[in-house]
Amino acid sequence: MRAPLFFALAIAVAVVSFLGIRVAGSEYAFVAGYVVVQYIVLATAWNILGGYAGYVNFGTAAFFAMGAYSTVVMYKLAQNEWFPALPVPMLMVIGGVVSGAVGFATGYLTLRLRGVYFSIATLALAVVLQTVITNWDFVGGSRGAYVIRPGTSPWGGANYMEY
Repeated sequence: MRAPLFFALAIAVAVVSFLGIRVAGSEYAFVAGYVVVQYIVLATAWNILGGYAGYVNFGTAAFFAMGAYSTVVMYKLAQNEWFPALPVPMLMVIGGVVSGAVGFATGYLTLRLRGVYFSIATLALAVVLQTVITNWDFVGGSRGAYVIRPGTSPWGGANYMEY
C-alpha cells in the first residue's frame, strides 16, 4: 500500500471514530479511546528509535511522563489567582513542547553513544525523572497525578474495581 493512501485512510478512520464517539456521548468510549491512542503513540516512538534507528531506548516513558507532568504543573499553577487558566488543548501543546524539548536535549547528548551505553543513559533519565516526580508533592508525589475515570461502562457494570 502506498504511503499517501495509507495516511489518508488512517486519517479517515480516526475522524470517523472520533465523530462516532462524540455522537454517542460515551465518556467510557472516550477514555478507552484515549488510552489506546496513548499506547499507539508510545509504540510508534519505540518503533522509530528502536526499530528504524536500532537504539534501545528506555527513556520513552520518561519523555511521556515529562509532557504529562508539565501539563499537571501548568494546570495546578492556573488554580492560583496570579496565573491565567489555560484551555486543555493549550496544556496539551505545552506538554508536547516540553517533552519534545527534553527529548531533543537528551538526544543531542546521548545519540553519540552506542549500544548498551545509550540504553543506560536513557534508563538513567527515566530513573531520575521518576525519583523527582515521586518526591514532588506539588504534582501528587508518590500518589501521582490521576484523572477520575467514568464510574460505569456503557455495557453495564463498574469501570473499575472497588475495594
